[in-house]
Amino acid sequence: MTEIRIENLSRRFGATRAVDALSATLPEGSFTALLGPSGCGKSTLLRLIAGLERPDAGRLWLGDRLVAGPGRFVEPEARALGIVFQSYALWPHMTVAGNIGFGLNRLARAEREARIREALAMVGLDGMAGRKPHELSGGQRQRVALARSLAARPRILLLDEPLANLDAHLRQTMLAEFRRIHAATGCTMVFVTHDQNEALAVASLVGVMQAGRLEQLGSPQELYDRPRTEMVARFIGHGRTLPVMVTARAGNQCQVAIGPHRTTLPGLAPPGPAWLCLHARDLAVIPQGLPARIAAVRFEDGFSVADVLLDDLPEAEHLSLRLDRRAETGERIGLALQGGWVLPRRSRDHAAAYPAPSLMPEPA
Repeated sequence: MTEIRIENLSRRFGATRAVDALSATLPEGSFTALLGPSGCGKSTLLRLIAGLERPDAGRLWLGDRLVAGPGRFVEPEARALGIVFQSYALWPHMTVAGNIGFGLNRLARAEREARIREALAMVGLDGMAGRKPHELSGGQRQRVALARSLAARPRILLLDEPLANLDAHLRQTMLAEFRRIHAATGCTMVFVTHDQNEALAVASLVGVMQAGRLEQLGSPQELYDRPRTEMVARFIGHGRTLPVMVTARAGNQCQVAIGPHRTTLPGLAPPGPAWLCLHARDLAVIPQGLPARIAAVRFEDGFSVADVLLDDLPEAEHLSLRLDRRAETGERIGLALQGGWVLPRRSRDHAAAYPAPSLMPEPA
C-alpha cells in the first residue's frame, strides 16, 4: 500500500492547461475515483501518476519516494505500479497466460507460473490460461488486463476508463470485481471515469475535476450532501442551484431569503449572496409552500419527474421534483424545502458550463 501525494502539479499541451497547479493526497489503501466532464484533465492526471506524462511543474510522491519534480523523473517501469487501459492492450498472438506473464520474465519459471495462476483465480478466469484474446468476451478481456497488472503485485493500481467498452450489465459486474479485488489486495487504486454512478458506487474517495483543477476530494456522501463549489453541486447527482441571500448564519445553519420568503437551511455561507444546492429529494409538494409552476413532466426510473419554476425567482433554473401522482404541464403547486446545502457565491461561475436541461422539446 502506498500514499500518493501531489503538490502543485501542472501539465500543459500548448495553451491548454490539462492539469493546473493541482494538489491532493490519496491515502494508502484508498480507492479513489477521478470524475469530471470530458477534457477536465482526469486522464492526464492519471498518466502523470503513472509516469506516462512528464509534469511541467510541481512534485509527485509515491509513498516517501519523489518520482517527479524539478530535476527528478522516475520512468513508469520503475514506479512499481500497474495500469489498466480502456483498450485492454492485450497481445493478440499470445495466450491469456502469456499476456499475464509478459512482464514477469525476471522471475523464475515456477514463481511466474504461480503468479499467473494466482492472478487468474483472483479475477475469476481459472481454466482460461490457454485461450487467445479473440476467443474471449469483452468482459473476459478486461479481466485479463486486470490480471496482468495484479500479477506484478503493484503497490498502486491505476484504471483508466476500464469499463467504457462494456455493456451496462458487465460494467456492474466489473465494479463488484474492483471492490472485491481492492478489499483482497489492499493496494491503492485510482479509477478514472466520466460516469458518476460508477464513481460513487465503487470509490471510497471521489475527486471531481474541472478545467485541470480539483474542485473537491471527499467521500461520495460528502460530495452529494456538502459540495464545496457550485460546479460540484450541479455535477453530482444532477443537482440544481438557486441564487439566494444569506441574512445570518450560526454554526452550519444559514437564514436564507428566497425572494420574499425566509427559511433556515444547513450550509457554510457567510451573510450575502449565496447558492442553494438542491436535489429532487430536498423538495416536497405542500398546499401553502413556495408558489411554483410545473413547466414539463417526464417519466424516469418509474417516477413522474416534474421540472418546476419558482414564481419568486423567474430567472432561476428549473428544479427537478419526483411526484407520486400524475401531473400536468402548467399546473400550480406549492413547494416545501426539506433539505439542501447553502454555498457562498464565488467569482468563478460554472453555471455556463453546466446549464439546466432545456424545457423545450428537441426538434424531430
